[in-house]
Amino acid sequence: MSQIPQPNPILLVFFIAIFTFTITSSSSSPTYQTLDLPPPQYFNPKLPPKTLSSNKKYEGSSDLVHVKYHMGPVLSSPINIYVIWYGKWAAPQKLLIKDFLLSISASHRAAPFPSVADWWRTVSLYTDQTGSNISRTVLISGEYTDTSYSHGFHLTRLTIQQVIASAVKSAPFPVNHKNGIYLILTSQDVTVQDFCRAVCGFHYFTFPSLVGYTLPYAWVGNSGKQCPEVCAYPFAVPGYMAGSGLSALSPPNADVGVDGMISVIGHELAELASNPLVNAWYAGEDPTAPTEIGDLCEGLYGTGGGGGYIGQIMRDGEGRSYNLNGRRKRKFLVQWIWSDLIKACAGPNALD
Repeated sequence: MSQIPQPNPILLVFFIAIFTFTITSSSSSPTYQTLDLPPPQYFNPKLPPKTLSSNKKYEGSSDLVHVKYHMGPVLSSPINIYVIWYGKWAAPQKLLIKDFLLSISASHRAAPFPSVADWWRTVSLYTDQTGSNISRTVLISGEYTDTSYSHGFHLTRLTIQQVIASAVKSAPFPVNHKNGIYLILTSQDVTVQDFCRAVCGFHYFTFPSLVGYTLPYAWVGNSGKQCPEVCAYPFAVPGYMAGSGLSALSPPNADVGVDGMISVIGHELAELASNPLVNAWYAGEDPTAPTEIGDLCEGLYGTGGGGGYIGQIMRDGEGRSYNLNGRRKRKFLVQWIWSDLIKACAGPNALD
């Protein structure tokens, strides 16, 4: 899961919270590399260009990290996402998040490289004990909206499961305990246990005593009005960094809160796919405090990253920052994922 993103000088830190995570994503036309146009311009917003290392090796590599397989299942069948919109969401915000989710699937090849589907390839390299890879087919199979805040304006980890229970009992929203995952998204006026203080999102599985089934799920909150400098970094910068010369990046879709959610959603989905029941892929020996494939690359978005630098990313013609292309000409800024193949963090926008 994903921990709160800080401009931390140490990337490979073993996180103590249970499946915690962070953050970030526009509609201006993408930068295509053609015979007529130059390739995208990469830049590191936190590091003067002349100080960048000439070594283009994937960042975050370490021989000390040992992600192990613990014999549990991964999401090897086509992944059906059931989205639960808790609170009040504007239609453009919903569309932006759904465009990101649908960009994951390998069937969407319209997006130019580097794409969200290319980013998911690193996730798909993880297998179960039969050798089956995580699926590259991701679908939105259902949506449920709770605009009445039926479980209140403050949720705990247990009441989040009650939100899921209410949703799956509401026809035609289905229960899919074979190849379904549930994504609970809370609006910016909903507070959640540990949100902004310790987590920006997390994943786990439901308890049959509360929901009636064991269902893998993830929760991510909109930090736009609560803690954008924590959970939507680098689109907002903490106050203590004022005067450091570091300024907030321009979000690719002009929505700090939702653009900030995108990377957290990607982080949680990658970990949910590789460790849905907390018994598959993670580092460390304690399943109640695992270090997962998103945790290991928290805050890293491109080549040159490390020591608190997010790495070299791209800017569109309007100065908006991104590192991935999506469907319908969308752009997103999404953190890299740990590759057990190369023992390093990897992303398709690497400059190798």
